Amino acid sequence: MLERESKKRYAILMCGEDSEYLLKRHGGCYGFFTRMLAEKGETWDLYKVVKNEFPEEDDVPFYDGFVITGSCHDAHANDPWIHQLLTLVHTLNSLNKKILGICFGHQIIGRALGGKVVRSNASWDIGVTTINFISSSSSSNNNNSSFNLPSNLSIFKCHRDEVVDLPAEVEVIGWSEKTGIEMFRYEDHILGIQGHPEFTIDILIHFIDRLTRRNLIQEGFASDVKLKAALREPDTEAWKTLCLTFLKGQS
Repeated sequence: MLERESKKRYAILMCGEDSEYLLKRHGGCYGFFTRMLAEKGETWDLYKVVKNEFPEEDDVPFYDGFVITGSCHDAHANDPWIHQLLTLVHTLNSLNKKILGICFGHQIIGRALGGKVVRSNASWDIGVTTINFISSSSSSNNNNSSFNLPSNLSIFKCHRDEVVDLPAEVEVIGWSEKTGIEMFRYEDHILGIQGHPEFTIDILIHFIDRLTRRNLIQEGFASDVKLKAALREPDTEAWKTLCLTFLKGQS
């Protein structure tokens, strides 16, 4: 069992599989997220929930926040580990723990909150996408005002499932031409982002190649996506600031 420490402690709930290339070049999933979010004096633990590695129930209260990662698995599936992850999200929500969901994580949180996750009619959304933000003045509450959001930001995307419905108490704060729910917030402790703020162009290209090898996308489509993505620069630093602001209350 963990002991309470004065320093902040966070957990990464890993829902996908690292390739040898990603581990060697980028430190794998743990490397992606700690590079973006970890700061001096903090402890970051990795749980490979896709392999049934979950935090012990007694350890959960000792964490200041949780990050749920992307995955090649379907968030609408019924694998045992997915149901266990949904149960954990319910527990974290009841404890008002900070939860940041990325891509698959965004979808899992949406499902746990009572929303609906489906295979998108628009098929794959891969590359660099512009996310439009809903102003707090047109929203039912002002929770998103703490982010100081601009009218839009661009982000790396790689998904074919999406959240299509959420309960009224969950606030949708971002959308794109292909995806109606790109970003949502629940109260002040849950944030879902469909895109990948932790990606670099190299990581995106690697995932595109993986999808091509698995015959999930065609080579012609993959080549076109890689070419277009290389010509656009996502707003990486702005997304990093947004995630830090949410997870740690920084401005």
